[in-house]
Amino acid sequence: MKALYLLPALALAFGAQAATPEEAMNKAGCMACHAKDKKIVGPAFKDIAAKYKGQNVTAKLMDKVRKGGSGSFGPIPMSPNGPEKINDADLKAAIGYILKS
Repeated sequence: MKALYLLPALALAFGAQAATPEEAMNKAGCMACHAKDKKIVGPAFKDIAAKYKGQNVTAKLMDKVRKGGSGSFGPIPMSPNGPEKINDADLKAAIGYILKS
């Protein structure tokens, strides 16, 4: 019975995953520059998905989000986004969502 009480505490201690990838991206600020179907500052999710279709690029894109950079979709740089903005589990889920767009 005590184990049931520990579950919420463990989830908080280890950074529980957001309810949906969209919520995680909103919370992290991704949606300020990206949208599902149109370019804002950064590329649309559908354009990212098209560029990487059929490729195993989750680790590569996670690294790109963490380090930032430019050149993949034009000269405007993306700032680095550390785990304090979006944890690894939420980032991985968000990238999976983007690649399915």
